[in-house]
Amino acid sequence: MKDKKCTNCGSEEFTEATDYMPVKPSKMSFSGSNKIYTFCLECGEVHSVRIENTTIFKK
Repeated sequence: MKDKKCTNCGSEEFTEATDYMPVKPSKMSFSGSNKIYTFCLECGEVHSVRIENTTIFKK
């Protein structure tokens, strides 16, 4: 996580974490994929959100 600078506080310290609810292709799907948040360790500003496994969404 190099070369990132927080737009809120200017810090360059970031980390990643996941949410407890996976993203699913539909309400009826059993499988899902984690959301991965990259955020500033100083103020908590979220830099990005990405989906861990996008293959479950491809048809």
